[in-house]
Amino acid sequence: MHTKTDNREKELLQQATEWRLISLLFECPKDDWKQKVKTLTKEVNDLDLKIAAEVAQKEATEGLYHSILGPGGPVPAREISYSGGWTQAGYLMSELGSYYQAFSYQPDTKETVDHISVETGFISYLFLKEAYAIACEAEEETQVTSHAAKQFIDQHLNLIAKPLAEIMSNIGVDYLNHAAKALFKRVGACQHKSLPIYQSPLQENDSCEFGCAVEPENEIA
Repeated sequence: MHTKTDNREKELLQQATEWRLISLLFECPKDDWKQKVKTLTKEVNDLDLKIAAEVAQKEATEGLYHSILGPGGPVPAREISYSGGWTQAGYLMSELGSYYQAFSYQPDTKETVDHISVETGFISYLFLKEAYAIACEAEEETQVTSHAAKQFIDQHLNLIAKPLAEIMSNIGVDYLNHAAKALFKRVGACQHKSLPIYQSPLQENDSCEFGCAVEPENEIA
């Protein structure tokens, strides 16, 4: 009777897991990072993500990560670096902060709000939240969250995915190269001739609180 919504919920949970793995692959590999990657890999079917996760077990180190994605490295990890000078850093930080605050997204990281790992983690969180809204039969919240995910990808990750993948393809770090491919496959090339005017995902709704009492966790693993 609820086959259609059940299938959509499962699809969203699968997407949330894959986006969370992308986010994790762009985080600094420290502490129990490799174990988290290994655990999530069991739940994904995407070939690039599986290869990235497998190679990362041997290839990823803190030193290598910082030499590539750290300050002064050859691959910018922050959205502001891909803006082409079209926007000011303060404006972008405020814009992203508004998104995160609207959906109670509080990633456990020291990275800036425009870091690729934080932004991709946000999409994972939104897919998880949308699945939760479907389970609660909260139609309005489902629509708001779905729209926000599409809008965020279009306005932010859309600017990063192609150049990031192109640069990574020439760096020679296999796990990051496959992670960037997986991201680009989901986002595609930038279609904007200029940066869009930001609109709050809750501009027409003052709240996105769900009817159920328990909120989803920010992280899948």
